[in-house]
Amino acid sequence: MYFKLSKIQFLNSRFVTILLYLMTLIIMNKVFLQLGSNLGEREHLISSALTNISTQIGDIISQSKIYESAPWRVDGQENYLNQVIEIKTKLPADKILDLVLNIENDLGRVRLEKWGERLIDIDIIFFNNEIIESPELCIPHKHMHERNFVLEPLNEIAPEFVHPKYNKTISELFKQSNDTEKVVVYVV
Repeated sequence: MYFKLSKIQFLNSRFVTILLYLMTLIIMNKVFLQLGSNLGEREHLISSALTNISTQIGDIISQSKIYESAPWRVDGQENYLNQVIEIKTKLPADKILDLVLNIENDLGRVRLEKWGERLIDIDIIFFNNEIIESPELCIPHKHMHERNFVLEPLNEIAPEFVHPKYNKTISELFKQSNDTEKVVVYVV
């Protein structure tokens, strides 16, 4: 009798372990990140950021083309290259923020002024369908719906994704955008 109970307990324990493992595979966070660069070797910096994101944060599921645009609400700066990516990760939003900031620092970003020129900028646009508002983190990104350099690449890879605050698809937000800045596909 003891042998039968031990065998059942072992099977139950094994079943629970397998079930927990499968749940971790299923429960993945869907995150959209926007990458931008207007200093240095812009293409190389975006490529390096992608490599770091995929090794430190999660799997890149889709990525837009690279777009070029003038700086948003700032004069006298070089044009930006921008790209939006979708990743799947097990990490929570606050950990992603920490890693993104570390990646920016590792690639040489120095924060001198708001909306200043930068070697690399990585913004969290969406984290699942969550709304997170804290002193450190604002998700969805509070200006994303006003910026064509975010909306156009995001519309390319996720036109039907619904903004959790405005209850509109990315396609709808892009069509309704008042941003007049030109965003073009970057050609090497």
